[in-house]
Amino acid sequence: MARKDKGVDRRKFMAGAAITGAATAIPAGMAARAQTAAQQPTAAFVRRPSTAAAEAEMAGQVDPSPGTLGGPPGSDFMVDVLKSLDFDYVFSNPASSCRGIHESLVNYGGNKKPEFITCMHEESAVAMTHGYYKVAGKPAAALCHGTVGLQHAAMAAYNAWCDRAASFIMVGNRADAATREPGVPTIHAVQDPGSLIRDFTKWDDNPQSLQHFAESAVRAYKIAMTPPHEPVLMVVEEKLQENPIEKGAKPLVIPKLNMVAPPAGDPNAVRAAAQLLAMADNPVIVADRVARTPAGIKHLIELAEALNAPVIDQLGRMNMPNRHPLYQLGGALIPQADVILGLELTDFWGTVNKMDDSFAGEQRLRIKPGTKLISIGVGDLYIRANYQDFERYQPVDISIGADAEATLPMLTEYVRQAIPADRRAMIAARGEKAKKSFAAARERVMAAAAQNAWDASPVSSARLSAELWNQISNENWALVSRDSSLSNWPHRLWEVREHHQFIGGPGGAGIGYGLPAAVGASFAHKQAGGRLCVNIQNDGDSMSAPGALWTAAHHRVPMLTVMWNNRAYHQEIMHVQRMANWRQRDVSTAHIGTTIWDPYVNYAKVAEGLGHVGIGPITDPKELGAALKRGIEAVKMGEPTLIDVVCQPR
Repeated sequence: MARKDKGVDRRKFMAGAAITGAATAIPAGMAARAQTAAQQPTAAFVRRPSTAAAEAEMAGQVDPSPGTLGGPPGSDFMVDVLKSLDFDYVFSNPASSCRGIHESLVNYGGNKKPEFITCMHEESAVAMTHGYYKVAGKPAAALCHGTVGLQHAAMAAYNAWCDRAASFIMVGNRADAATREPGVPTIHAVQDPGSLIRDFTKWDDNPQSLQHFAESAVRAYKIAMTPPHEPVLMVVEEKLQENPIEKGAKPLVIPKLNMVAPPAGDPNAVRAAAQLLAMADNPVIVADRVARTPAGIKHLIELAEALNAPVIDQLGRMNMPNRHPLYQLGGALIPQADVILGLELTDFWGTVNKMDDSFAGEQRLRIKPGTKLISIGVGDLYIRANYQDFERYQPVDISIGADAEATLPMLTEYVRQAIPADRRAMIAARGEKAKKSFAAARERVMAAAAQNAWDASPVSSARLSAELWNQISNENWALVSRDSSLSNWPHRLWEVREHHQFIGGPGGAGIGYGLPAAVGASFAHKQAGGRLCVNIQNDGDSMSAPGALWTAAHHRVPMLTVMWNNRAYHQEIMHVQRMANWRQRDVSTAHIGTTIWDPYVNYAKVAEGLGHVGIGPITDPKELGAALKRGIEAVKMGEPTLIDVVCQPR
């Protein structure tokens, strides 16, 4: 249908949103979505066309249906199954192999629990379930189209796999070649859909009946939510979706979901670990993905305080409040330890060894002779062969295959029992020493932030982090991104104490995770009462999935995205420089193939075109505070907002 829209002067809008000095007031009716009446879909556009009108519009390319369905379709029952599992959302890029369940979700299911969330790409859809899980503590569903959709989704599934994040992925398919249309429907079909991502999903199934679907969907959910939490895949056959439920057949039954209690450690092994920790002079705890729930933070603090042992946080999750005097960021204490307890470590070998990224590739042990190593985690309970996310093998003295969060209360109790009376004064003194050490380290961090290119243009990572904290410290905030690209300045400067305030990184380090995962996490935060979601977004990562911004705008998910715009894939610049150094060649060419120059990307304009308030680019640090304040005000008014901040490389 031909439509002629009146244009909107975007430059005038940008002039109102740009920061050129002092902050200006936000206009009423924020212009990110302030379209003229001519821009809104017309009644003719949204009205359901008659069959005759549709045929005329398509110029006879679509034949009229020979009849209507004789009874409810199978996909209605599939929606009943999804509702029984309490899914809030189905993230999807719509496609033909999923049209049956799509229609059932929005009409039969009323587009509520689950709600259909429109995504621009299957990788973004699965990444949104990844971010959602880490806040909500339960899976969301993603719906993918055949071979091409599942291949798009593969990278996001791998990130979730490495990050131990539960995701319920569905893929449409038509296995029966005799019923497939020629051309694209056949090209997008596959004999074994699960084979595409089977190496990095915990379980998959290809149900051949509706009853089979019900039982397998419940099983898949249960498997995904049993530690280690991982993605699962369910095939939704087109014929099962579209064909009517057989009349007079045996009634369909949805099995009851009963969850598995997380496995705690063997008491004898836990008692042995407690004995080593209780008698240690310098015990160190290293935490990666310990706190699955807020209770995990409480349990970790209790163990640390029972021993007055420092906790090195590897930031796989929000494990421990960063203002606790026993909190440590970085592994400086590893060489001093006589007992090291690793909790849900992805890489124990990398924790206690160092390997130089040099031509020689030298390796050396970081721990002193006789140091005892204890591992508690689910990594040993489930492992696959092909992809190397399990890292290098590290021998340990006590290996407990169990969920760390579930094991911590038992371990803490055994530690308290094992501490002899004559060691309690020494442990108390260790705690006082830790408090003084933490206070001194805090002073050094604050001094370093003030000296770290504070007035530099482009903006430094320390300045951005400090200015942002100044604006959000009194808000109910949540960081929905990692902060490693900023040298962890948010964790060094902010006070991070609640479970919901940090969700860790991508797991598999796959580019394209950051923006959609932040959107998915923001969906969960919106459900939890409208927390102020802050996404510090890498610029290169955002270009892999910019359509995620549209999803946030379309579904009214307010989120503040602060673009960490260093105009490069800077890690790769350093790699090319390192190679050139090894080979005694010119390092000045390292920008070729690694920088995002000529033209620079104006992310504020990109965001505006996708329904966000766009502010920036900001290059002068003196303008940053006003820009952040304005962006936060916009988000509080319900407008997703992006502030483009041109930054130093690190």
